[in-house]
Amino acid sequence: MSDTDTSTPAAETAKTAEASKESAAKDIPVPSLGAGIEEEREYVRALYHRLDELREEKEAQLTQVRSSGAVGTMQNVSERDAFATLYEDRLAQLNAVDDRLVFGRLDLDTEETRYIGRIGLTTESRQRLMIDWRAPEAGVFYQATAFDRQGVRRRRHLLLKRREVQGLEDEVLDAALLQETQENHGDGALLAALTARRTGQMGDIVATIQAEQDRIIRADRSGVLVVQGGPGTGKTAVALHRAAYLLYAHRERLKSAGVLIVGPNATFMSYVERVLPSLGETGVVMSSLADLYPGVRGVEESDPRVAEIKGRLIWREIIADAVAHRKRSIAGPRTVMVEGAEVTVTPKMIKRGLERARATGKPYNEARATFVKVVVKEIAEKLERQLQKSSAGNDADRSYLVEDVRTSRDVRVLLNLCWLPRTPQNLLEDLFSKPGYLADVAPSLSEQERALLRREPGSPFTLADVPLLDEAAELLGDLDETAGREEARQKAMREKDLENAKKAVENATAQLEEMGIEGFLNADDVVALNTESGPALTAAERAGVDRTWTYGHIVVDEAQELSPMQWHVLFRRCPLKSFTAVGDIAQGSSPSAAASWQEALEPFAADRLRIEELTVNYRTPRIIVDLAERVAAANGLDTTSLRTVREGEHEPVIEQVEESELVTATTEAVTAEQKRLGEGLVAAIVPERLIGAVREDLIATFGKRVGRGAGSMTQDVVALTAEEAKGLEFDAVVLTEPAELLDEARGRIGSLYVALTRPTHALRVVASRELPAGFR
Repeated sequence: MSDTDTSTPAAETAKTAEASKESAAKDIPVPSLGAGIEEEREYVRALYHRLDELREEKEAQLTQVRSSGAVGTMQNVSERDAFATLYEDRLAQLNAVDDRLVFGRLDLDTEETRYIGRIGLTTESRQRLMIDWRAPEAGVFYQATAFDRQGVRRRRHLLLKRREVQGLEDEVLDAALLQETQENHGDGALLAALTARRTGQMGDIVATIQAEQDRIIRADRSGVLVVQGGPGTGKTAVALHRAAYLLYAHRERLKSAGVLIVGPNATFMSYVERVLPSLGETGVVMSSLADLYPGVRGVEESDPRVAEIKGRLIWREIIADAVAHRKRSIAGPRTVMVEGAEVTVTPKMIKRGLERARATGKPYNEARATFVKVVVKEIAEKLERQLQKSSAGNDADRSYLVEDVRTSRDVRVLLNLCWLPRTPQNLLEDLFSKPGYLADVAPSLSEQERALLRREPGSPFTLADVPLLDEAAELLGDLDETAGREEARQKAMREKDLENAKKAVENATAQLEEMGIEGFLNADDVVALNTESGPALTAAERAGVDRTWTYGHIVVDEAQELSPMQWHVLFRRCPLKSFTAVGDIAQGSSPSAAASWQEALEPFAADRLRIEELTVNYRTPRIIVDLAERVAAANGLDTTSLRTVREGEHEPVIEQVEESELVTATTEAVTAEQKRLGEGLVAAIVPERLIGAVREDLIATFGKRVGRGAGSMTQDVVALTAEEAKGLEFDAVVLTEPAELLDEARGRIGSLYVALTRPTHALRVVASRELPAGFR
């Protein structure tokens, strides 16, 4: 049963295995070249009818598979689970693409008509109804121009609201066609999308991808592709659509390895989280930089100087030295008590254990298990010799001595003194709370730098700590305080279960053979069927909780902000070095922001780096871009002058007030923009010092219409710091006290430049201090 224009081997297997049924979908007549809006509506209704049919079909198949239960051989059970996963994935995709399922139509020189949509659809009789936007045949929808038609006579945009066609927009590329058919003119699909009111959630641009964006989206997967683009050029949208395209074009490879999308903060991740599902892709891991280490959410580093120090690559050596520092011998013999008996442990015994452990080449905690095993065995053997000597050669079984030695408090203290088990968290806590320890392992840092890193035990981990935790975890390995005893226990339990199963099978075999059934049971199957296991996880779900997972591709947004240590961690997670990094060097505001892409990435991928540039600002009107570029230039920031799609209707408004009036003036400016817009999203971007007071005042005025931090961007009004506003866009922005934003960034203009380029319609500036250069 064919429901897409492409199929995978797994899908074909599923279709063969399924019971066929009669479908209501027959061949559907394609609207003629001169079709108007009513004919297009009929065709779109037929597409949705087919979508609903497929949903019902997959739901029925999934229900049937789930109801079959765990019966039959292990192979049967495995096949059942595989089919269930297949149907679940397909259902998730079919449910995600309901809104604006189809958006384009191509009329070609060959008289062929192609409809372009979010997924591919075919009828029961294999009539192609719609092509997935990522398919090679759909590429000309984005690439054809009047100068290079690529066989396209007309490109039609279908403007849908939910499931209903609201309008048509035609681009006639073949001059001869102008006399053959009526044109459908409107505001233009692109301009309609650009001027639409913002909702606080990023929308996809699948219907309006431009040629320069499409070229980047479909670029080869290998190597590190950097997409440099100024504000409003669609960098984030291009990155997300590229992820969707790669998952389509390299399905088998990336489905098992997964794709990781990394953003600057939780607010940004909430803003973009719906884009990929709307494109039919749900199996992607999304993480902010603060959440890259499982189980830890890093808070902002309060001092930018500390963030810069922690971002240096030198921490690879510092962490390695800190790990090695915790392995040591003893200066002289030490006496330990084991069940009332004294045993002397010599430096040579400890040294042999250390050497044997290091020879394994395993990470610190895993090698420690070998150290413990060797030293415990030597102490037990020495104790046994003492006991034999004191009992005149009595050869009684003393195998219990190993466990007695292992559980001895004196022995445990000695082993920990020589090789203490460590977690990444307590290693970092010791480094920053014990000045002597840090001085021993980080002599390359100055005394002043080490003093800046000092903090109290129990302090929360910061964003800059996350890559250091990851580096420590890589060198420490898993912490197994039982030194393999749990693994041995599970192995012994399985052997016991297997022995019981063999006896059960032997007892049942004779009865089964009398019934004419042979080879029905084996012991391994019985054990497997009776072993409890958790629910099957997708590759994305497994990757999200596994720090050691390696991805097939990684997408990094706001990439100009990453420190060298953050890049180091990400490249470890993708050994193939398959990356899409998008950002704008000019917008860099973090203490570790690089001056160029080569500086940022050559240490990791010098031979695999290529840079593409986006040159058109689709978001910000020219009258606002002019102000932002003037302020940037006046403060020494080199930016690329961008072409803009719109001139804009509202000149930026600048208002000077008293310092005591900043909060109320900000609320009044937000109120004025709300009234002017009628509807839409207004953001107050304010210094960190004022964020609490501004939020309270806005809530007092607008009540529940005010968004409260990450995940609340769907309200009418939101107050953010400049850092939180990165990558976001709003209908109007009220920018408060820009001079203080400059102070917060220690004179770096990047954050202020970002704030100035967030609005799609209007900008107001409220200030009490003298404005930075370029505003007037």
